Amino acid sequence: MRGNGWAMSNAPVPLSPSAPLRLFNSLTRQLEPFQPVHEGEARVYSCGPTVYNYPHIGNMRAYVFADILGRTLSFKGYKLTHVINITDVGHLTDDADAGEDKMEKMAQAEARSIWDIAQHYTQAYWEDIKALNIRQPARWTIATEFVPQMIAFAERIADTHCYELDSGLYFDVSTVADYGRLARAQTEDGEGRIEAVEGKRNAADFAIWRKTPAGEKRQMEWDSPWGKGAPGWHLECSVMSGEVLGFPFDIHTGGIDHREIHHPNEIAQNQAFCCAGGLDLPANSGARVWMHNNFLVERSGKMSKSSGEFLRLQLLIDKGFHPLGYRMMCLQAHYRSELEFSWDGLTAALTRLKRMLIAVGQSKERAGEGEAQPGLRFTPFLERFDAAVSDDLNTPVALTVFEEVLALKKVDPAEKLAALAAMDAVLGLGLLTLERAALRLRPKGVEIEDAEIEATLEARKAARAEKDFARSDALRDELATKGVDVMDGDPLGWEWKLG
Repeated sequence: MRGNGWAMSNAPVPLSPSAPLRLFNSLTRQLEPFQPVHEGEARVYSCGPTVYNYPHIGNMRAYVFADILGRTLSFKGYKLTHVINITDVGHLTDDADAGEDKMEKMAQAEARSIWDIAQHYTQAYWEDIKALNIRQPARWTIATEFVPQMIAFAERIADTHCYELDSGLYFDVSTVADYGRLARAQTEDGEGRIEAVEGKRNAADFAIWRKTPAGEKRQMEWDSPWGKGAPGWHLECSVMSGEVLGFPFDIHTGGIDHREIHHPNEIAQNQAFCCAGGLDLPANSGARVWMHNNFLVERSGKMSKSSGEFLRLQLLIDKGFHPLGYRMMCLQAHYRSELEFSWDGLTAALTRLKRMLIAVGQSKERAGEGEAQPGLRFTPFLERFDAAVSDDLNTPVALTVFEEVLALKKVDPAEKLAALAAMDAVLGLGLLTLERAALRLRPKGVEIEDAEIEATLEARKAARAEKDFARSDALRDELATKGVDVMDGDPLGWEWKLG
């Protein structure tokens, strides 16, 4: 298609966005201007997956959000260092610090080594990252590669902040100021989900090293001053974020479920390690800003991995939906808003994406080859787009500005494409390189090839032109028997879908 060379070679131009970036800090419960620890840099740590199973689409919303944050920081001119961890040991079946190790449990269930389990599900997660057009972070940190640093971290804080029980080394939350402020749960009642362990000094105390029980052997275990065992889930993130980004770094992200236990425990460890004071100074938490995306809600209950055919990205693809339709669905809601998933909602998001792609394609046809920069005609739109994403990543408003530019008539198409490219660098929908045919619904198991469909449609078009409606209907029925729905009068011009 004409224009492809333009789209591939023309990178978004620097626009010197001027709106002040404001982000909602979960620790202070306020919108705050972004003030980097290191001038001109942005250092971000995102809690990654525990690779014991496939991620569901609710999990993946967290990484779409983190990607938008990173893209916005780049758009604003910051040198971005983004780190995402892979937890391949230590995360228990209950996020409240109880139960079996998720990795060990899945290895037993599948009769495979824990290392094979970790490799398989890490690769599956990375494939979802790619499918959703999420940029690669500067570094993936793998928990098992940092165990010596975890032991050293625990040794540094053990004498002042920890105590040992038969089951492991526990952190005494009373030894740091403002424990639980992030969750707004500073009482024992507020921490009722924490595991009850005989000998714990406080209900909220948590294990930072878990000893292997006598007579047992784990697939993943290491020697430590407290006996053979494995690190606690909370310890991992404190160590990996501090080792790679340094304390304090700029932003820590995760799902809202982490705000209640996991992140308060990280913060307590960070305070202890840095000999820091209370949380009236947010940097004492290890990060200046803590950001959390809200839940994706699915009313049928298929969001849980215990539901069998839970909602993972591959299921959407198998049903014929392009994964960028799900990315669009996420962008249509603010990251701090609860988002309800439905198949109708996903279809609507995909339709919106198709309309955008049609409009971009029309501009590419008119622009031809060559490079351009956004002209002055587009400055007000770029300023409004900048203001939207600078206002705590307001992607719903940013999308409407993008569509307003798409709808502009009597403007230079090359300059228009340059403006759209600059905005899509933040949205990450890939609209200047995405092929239209990729958005067609093609459920898993359909054997017919696109070329056969197109040839039959051409024959049907000729029959209709000759007013041979009997043949036209016969060709339509022939396609229907092969799972192809002919979409006569489709306003998007997609003409057919596989159903």
